[in-house]
Amino acid sequence: MHPSTTALLLIEYQNDFVSEGGAQHGAVQAVMAETGMLAHSRTVVEQARALGVTVMHAPISFADGYPEIPSDPYGILAGIVAAKAFRKESWGAEIADVMAPQTGDIIIEGKRGLDCFASTNIDFILRQRGITDLAIAGFLTNCCVESTMRSAYERGFRVVTLTDCTATLSPEEQEAAVTKNFLMFSRPMTHKAFLAELETVA
Repeated sequence: MHPSTTALLLIEYQNDFVSEGGAQHGAVQAVMAETGMLAHSRTVVEQARALGVTVMHAPISFADGYPEIPSDPYGILAGIVAAKAFRKESWGAEIADVMAPQTGDIIIEGKRGLDCFASTNIDFILRQRGITDLAIAGFLTNCCVESTMRSAYERGFRVVTLTDCTATLSPEEQEAAVTKNFLMFSRPMTHKAFLAELETVA
């Protein structure tokens, strides 16, 4: 991987997941602690940025009343509505200060569902910038991270999933996603392995 053709995609590092008091923080807190994902994510974004990797943030948000979601939601979207999470212009929907975008980063607008490619122009941005390798980190491991991984793989990008920069609702779900599903559609790596490969060719 060369830094100039590599992007790091940070999915939903928002207060509702990351910060104490966030609507969904309690649900992911244990796995965050187990994987050390927040500290590892800070390290990887800082070092990748310094190497010249394109850094992209993909927050999710919904208007008041969740008009973008069906009136009878089920699964993960039902959980978002029940928790009143990721409401547009709320503190919970803001990207957490510890992962705040920096000058030169790209914020992907329009994410309203699980797959970052589904309702945004991320594919256009990646191709316009000549990106061939996409490394993915964030929430939830077996939901938005996995959905985006599959789409990127099918679009021909070389995909890396950062195993210690992801978190989900339980250790069992984390383990299953990382050890089974990630292997089918990406090259799973720790943040250290990813940075080492970048530094080798930088």
